[in-house]
Amino acid sequence: MEIQELRREINEIDDRLVELFLKRMGVSLEVAKYKQENRMPVLDRTRERELLARVAAKSDDKDLQLYTRLLYSSIMGLSRSYQHKYLDQGSSALMERIRQSAQRFAMQDLPESAVVACQGVEGAYSSLACERLFKNPDIMFFASWEDVFSAVQQGLCRYGILPIENSTAGSVNHVYDLMNRHNFYIVKSVRLKVSHALLAKPGTALSEVREIFSHEQAIQQCSNFLSKLPNVKVTVCENTAAAAKRVSESERSDVAAISSKDCMALYGLSMLAEGVQNNANNYTRFICIGKEPEIFAGANKTSLMLTLPHRPGSLYDVLSRFYALDINLLKLESRPKPNSDFEFLFYFDIEASVYSENFLRMISELEASAEQFSYLGSYSEIL
Repeated sequence: MEIQELRREINEIDDRLVELFLKRMGVSLEVAKYKQENRMPVLDRTRERELLARVAAKSDDKDLQLYTRLLYSSIMGLSRSYQHKYLDQGSSALMERIRQSAQRFAMQDLPESAVVACQGVEGAYSSLACERLFKNPDIMFFASWEDVFSAVQQGLCRYGILPIENSTAGSVNHVYDLMNRHNFYIVKSVRLKVSHALLAKPGTALSEVREIFSHEQAIQQCSNFLSKLPNVKVTVCENTAAAAKRVSESERSDVAAISSKDCMALYGLSMLAEGVQNNANNYTRFICIGKEPEIFAGANKTSLMLTLPHRPGSLYDVLSRFYALDINLLKLESRPKPNSDFEFLFYFDIEASVYSENFLRMISELEASAEQFSYLGSYSEIL
């Protein structure tokens, strides 16, 4: 057969498929009405397993059995989405909160001045990120990232700054774990170019250094440089700026710190080496969190957290919703759920306008179907 004949045949098959698909979605809507009247959940896992087994068995070809299951998994995902749209005609409390916040702050941006919590001491990268976000911040320094979350949650500070991922070392896992334990909303994010320097007391030579202090993330980011110093002990410190301060206050002359160049003048140190990170394009992404959702003008990113059961297809069910609603997934990160066997927390960064109906539908569907669902905020990012 000629290619045009084959294409005409495919077109005819597609016409029949679309007609049957629309008919199926109509019946699916009737099912949704019945479920609503009889207070039944949209998702019937047993029914879906039986259906997938039945349609796959219609083919003797094992490859086509797999493709058939994939096709019908997608169809059922679309069907559930359509049923949720009918069942969720009203707005949930979360959806209303998102709408109200988007309207309230639609013409605003972060204030120029605010009390902001940062981890570490003066000169820490979090404080540099803070100064990128605020013109005149009143910075309060805390010993740990958990203290930053607590300061915001308790109302001591309006905002807090936290590192979330690095282009070289990856995600800051401890911050992700803390996100599950605290109530907060991301209101802005910023990408900060990070250039590490090796700092020591004036007069100290690189050959004299026997111990280097820095934060664990910075140590990972500078692993190539450190591998060339096999006789030097590397000690983890709570913060890069704290490492510089520790060196400046030490009575030893054989110690150094991997820190920012800003800390050189701040703590009276000299620079033994510049740009010691593995990658010249080394960026850390910081999030700015608040106690309440503040959706400022231009917000086009949203972060979510879900708990999904440990069973085949649970993640696919979520991803199929993003696809069906034409929502772009920017990041997917998983972490084991504390004190729970075989369950994981999934963190999503998505790209979508908070004003779009598809976005609100997605929030409604996930809120109704996920075992645990947290909306972490909608925001824009400064590059």
